[in-house]
Amino acid sequence: MAATPVQKKKQQMTPASSVILIVDDDKFIRELCENALYGYRILQAETCEEALKIYAAESVDLILSDICMPGESGIELLKQVKQLDPNATVIIMTGFADKDMLLNALKEDADDFINKPLNFLQLRTAVEKTLGRKALKEELANVKRSDQLKNAFLSLVSHKLRTPLTGISLFLQNLRYGGFTPGEPDFLDNLALADEEAVYLDQLVADLLTFSQVMVKAGGVSSVPADVNDIVEEVLQRSREKKYHPTVKVHFTPGKIPLVALDAEKISFAILQVINNAFKFSGESSLITVATGTRDGSLLVSVSDSGTGIPDSELQRVFEKFYQIDPDNTGQVRGFGLGLFFARDFVRQHGGDISLVSEQNHGTTVTIRLPQKIKE
Repeated sequence: MAATPVQKKKQQMTPASSVILIVDDDKFIRELCENALYGYRILQAETCEEALKIYAAESVDLILSDICMPGESGIELLKQVKQLDPNATVIIMTGFADKDMLLNALKEDADDFINKPLNFLQLRTAVEKTLGRKALKEELANVKRSDQLKNAFLSLVSHKLRTPLTGISLFLQNLRYGGFTPGEPDFLDNLALADEEAVYLDQLVADLLTFSQVMVKAGGVSSVPADVNDIVEEVLQRSREKKYHPTVKVHFTPGKIPLVALDAEKISFAILQVINNAFKFSGESSLITVATGTRDGSLLVSVSDSGTGIPDSELQRVFEKFYQIDPDNTGQVRGFGLGLFFARDFVRQHGGDISLVSEQNHGTTVTIRLPQKIKE
């Protein structure tokens, strides 16, 4: 049988990435709406309760809801969805011209209205326009967020650079105006401190260059078979924090693991950040254990330290951009607070994740999980 013009048009459509949840107690209406919205991924619900469950479990771009349904109404669904996600996008369908009902929907921030009986062209146009407005709002929000992050980063960089520069400057001023006598103990002690600050300043500049390169490579993942044991060995060799903590012992237990398709540069960066943090927050006589292995079809890299641990109140924030743990409340934690943020991002790009378990004063264990096949 030859395809109808509508069927041919559907076959030619490339499915859109947008997901639309149609909520109506009338199955016939839901099916007609789905038919009109060909090219989108469609989910269906016949009650407010069912719609909320779907919304919690799925990534929904737009809800198209009837206003009158058994149980809770479309207005109640609109209200609850907006409470869950203020940026949720909801179009209300109604066969009533009740002014108060429409005002309630507007009060709850409905994005648009469609009158019943439905006009399929009007329905499709309303959905496309609403999704277009949503995309524009998200783009503007991303620009605003990007500006905020840029300003926060510049402020952080300025503060971090000024700290060692201030120490070096004060030492040179004291030397210039006779505050120190070369060769005396005070002079030698302050000379050593100034030298440490110069080294730290050099580290900050190196970190800035590293993170600028990381940001350029933030998108996209290459896929080349690699031995994670070799990556860990190489990371331990070049860890800067390991050089600065020579009394901290490291024990690496390489497991029998398969080659994994991954972006070696990004995974190396992620493992390095985790290991550097283990050194940074370990005492001078601490032990760091690193191990690799497999479990449930995933490859694991675990890094455990016996250091200060992380308070429960901070566990959820350790992967935030610019966030730094300050166990001694000095306000002078070194670094930019970007390492773990990018580490998690890079691991997630591979379809994996990073988990963290910590007990204050007893240490921390960070586990990187990677699928044995790279995420498509």
